[in-house]
Amino acid sequence: MAKEIILQVDGMDCASCTSKIEGVVCAIPGVENVSLNYTNQKLKFVIDEKTGDAKKVLNAVKQLGYKVSNYGETPNPADLHWWQTGKGRLTIISGILLGIAWILAFTLKEYAEYAFAGAALLALAPMAKKAFLSAKAGQPFSIETLVTIAVIGAIIIGEATEAAVVVFLFSIGELLEMIAAAKARKSVQALADLVPKSAFLITKDGVKEVQAEILKVGDIIEVRPGGRIPADGIISQGQSAIDEAAITGESVPKLKKIGDDVFAGSINADQLILIKVEKSAQNNMISRILEMVEEAQAAKSPTARFIDRFSNYYTPAIILVSALIVVVPPLFFGGDWGQWTYKGLAILLIGCPCALVLSPPAAITSGISAGAKNGLLMKGGVVLEAIGKVKQIAFDKTGTLTTGKPVVTDVKIYSGEEKDMLALAGAVEAGSSHPLALAILEEVQSKKVTIPKATDSKSLNGRGVQAMVSGKDIVVASPRYAAEISSLTKAQNEEIATLEGEGKTVAVTIANKKVLGIFAMRDELRDDAISSMKELNELGITSIMLTGDNQRTGEALAKELNIAVKAELMPQDKLNFIAKLKQKGTVAMVGDGINDAPALASADVGIAMGGGTDVALETADAALLHERVSDVPDLINLSRATMNNIYQNITMALGLKAVFLVTTLFGITSLWMAILADTGATVLVTMNALRLLGYRSRK
Repeated sequence: MAKEIILQVDGMDCASCTSKIEGVVCAIPGVENVSLNYTNQKLKFVIDEKTGDAKKVLNAVKQLGYKVSNYGETPNPADLHWWQTGKGRLTIISGILLGIAWILAFTLKEYAEYAFAGAALLALAPMAKKAFLSAKAGQPFSIETLVTIAVIGAIIIGEATEAAVVVFLFSIGELLEMIAAAKARKSVQALADLVPKSAFLITKDGVKEVQAEILKVGDIIEVRPGGRIPADGIISQGQSAIDEAAITGESVPKLKKIGDDVFAGSINADQLILIKVEKSAQNNMISRILEMVEEAQAAKSPTARFIDRFSNYYTPAIILVSALIVVVPPLFFGGDWGQWTYKGLAILLIGCPCALVLSPPAAITSGISAGAKNGLLMKGGVVLEAIGKVKQIAFDKTGTLTTGKPVVTDVKIYSGEEKDMLALAGAVEAGSSHPLALAILEEVQSKKVTIPKATDSKSLNGRGVQAMVSGKDIVVASPRYAAEISSLTKAQNEEIATLEGEGKTVAVTIANKKVLGIFAMRDELRDDAISSMKELNELGITSIMLTGDNQRTGEALAKELNIAVKAELMPQDKLNFIAKLKQKGTVAMVGDGINDAPALASADVGIAMGGGTDVALETADAALLHERVSDVPDLINLSRATMNNIYQNITMALGLKAVFLVTTLFGITSLWMAILADTGATVLVTMNALRLLGYRSRK
């Protein structure tokens, strides 16, 4: 029987830590699906209880020198001040020991060397222990190993002062990595803080305040004006404007009525409402988003996997190069042993792969966190990296490029007064849930026309609707059916053809077989659709619209967007067309996450518009919570910015090492400068990656 276990690993604050732990845990029999996230110090794995033992995992990680507990039992680093953490305390102790050594050096000069050596060894002890445990667990080429060898070697050749400085600077670098990881987590964890901790539960004894986390599916809760909604659910009583900016990014509150969905964390703006809980606290939308982001941060990108493989050979190679620098010049060229040993130790410190290994995951973590804050959810570094490489994007039409809600665009009167036709058409359509009927009703209501009562209402099997209103036989029908039961003039037919050529649906209103006028309706393009297509074109991406609508409607909208179109497609046709596009290069599909599920799954990158649906979050590789077309170019820009950040980080890390390698060979670089080169590179890489947290999508 397989069981999922989640542990918290205190001290797992960098990419090299995850690689080390991953190597040990994956080697344990019965352990599968290992996932590590250094941002929140989470280790997740599946254990086969018949062939594996979870205790072996705990012991293996502990043997590497880390503290392990069940996830959530101990405070997360994001919730602690830096001086409350193990790495913070070690940095403080290292600094104090170094300060004491400097004082002794000035007061008791003859003991200065011993003072610095003692300070170095005492501060090194935790690192040396971790290096020993790592080697014992089968991971001998750790960063701690390089530092331990360099510090002990420096003391042996009489450079105790530099050894003490090296330990202090290295501990600062480790601390900065931890702080960066905590900051990245805080940027996303702020979402969880939007959900209130308590809720007003309706019971048989009245309203009772309870913890939000104990709410069950089916519970009825009361949300007062100005309060945050504590659970996902549907409104069971009342109506109110709901501010969903935190969830969907929509700045204008939406009027929600009985039967409408609401999400935990959104704000009830003005009226008391009752909500029936539909999801537990662990499964609400914000929890799902947080879980998705954590899983995404743990999923390595191709670049990160390459750097991990590279570092497996890089670190042993650095140790070998360092040994050759120490031995070869004195043995074969008469060099000074002390001088070349010093240079070899400096090479060890310069070669620390911290900054290099950190480069991809730091940027990926920041990129995914920044995306989540802007309503752009991605399932891992693989997706984030792939989106920036896309050259073709296929868009579903309804609900993606368009609002998904038809509106009346034109009203033409051929006989009588406009208000009379509106009243009669509104009476016939009243009570219907058809999207076109709702559009006509909305138009009638917007003109403040009184709607009379209709009798004998009936549907005309897809051709229209019919009813008796004020003693008149009223029909609202398609132009084809209208031509069968009444007479349309040539001018009227031409006008209808023109409107249909603009991608609009026309409904003709007829009273006692006399044409009164027409309504033209269209599912309008989203406000940002045209500008977004232009931006994608500027990014070098070809866009195409895929729709099940008729060719005339599809072509009319595609002309406005200035993109290609394939119309009258069934779901299978969309799937086949995506397969054809993939032959030309990497392709992304943007859809609503429901009827486009096959095409979303088939594309290299599936992007769901309207991530509020469960299907969207499960099916697609990425989800756009804001339901804005402009989020698509934003997603691509974020991906490209993240990849550029990774390349910058790698260049900085390798560039600094190359510079200091040359200066070391020429005798310019000291040991403390060498470790400063690594620490400095780590700081630069970290700060550069954190810049991505400031990414903002356009509103």
